[in-house]
Amino acid sequence: MSPETLKTERIEARVRPSDKAFIEDAANHLGISVADFLVSSAKERAEEVIRRRDQIQLSRRDQQAFVESLLHPAAAGPALKAAVKAYDESVEH
Repeated sequence: MSPETLKTERIEARVRPSDKAFIEDAANHLGISVADFLVSSAKERAEEVIRRRDQIQLSRRDQQAFVESLLHPAAAGPALKAAVKAYDESVEH
């Protein structure tokens, strides 16, 4: 058994009886244990939260980098100049 499959941590939560019954009903509907239902549901939600957080952070950072590059474009270096020259020589004008 790999270390990834070992269950070594425990999470506890107190819930209202009506919430517990609702969760049990959903788990039973899927044919899985309440624990498996809670873990899979929590993981799905955690993935969504992390994905949104990362998209927002990347989006802000990318916006700043884009605006910065528009306001202060980098000068063409030797490699870019050589690539443009090679392209111009390979294309009929």
